[in-house]
Amino acid sequence: MKKLFLGIAVLLTAGLAADLVTIEPSELAGQLAAKRTHPTIIQVGPNMLYRSKHIPGAIYAGPGSKPEGVELLKKAVSGLPLDSEIILYCGCCPWANCPNVKPAMAQLQQMGYTKVKVMHVETGFAQDWADKGYPVVGSTVRP
Repeated sequence: MKKLFLGIAVLLTAGLAADLVTIEPSELAGQLAAKRTHPTIIQVGPNMLYRSKHIPGAIYAGPGSKPEGVELLKKAVSGLPLDSEIILYCGCCPWANCPNVKPAMAQLQQMGYTKVKVMHVETGFAQDWADKGYPVVGSTVRP
């Protein structure tokens, strides 16, 4: 029985991963540099990461893996049309290990949002965004 549940969980995770539409950091940085309408950008990772440095204009919605983060995400998108362009990102850890983007994406899909992408953060936000010279706001957070 335990193997059956594990198998179902693997299939569900694989199915959700297949539904992730991604955007590369360089592509998003280019969009932000262009003088046109910007997507709604939502950070779905740890608050400390957001407070230290985040993408300009990004909204903090809390960790997508926690119920309180999902509730903040719902509030962040309330009032947005279902066809709004939304970019989610976390950057807490390497892409393959991120616990936050998949649940956040699943929540928005369940709510009916149709133009949601997840920024592909291969290693972490610092390495894949800030260290590449893409725009950031925030300050160093002291422990």
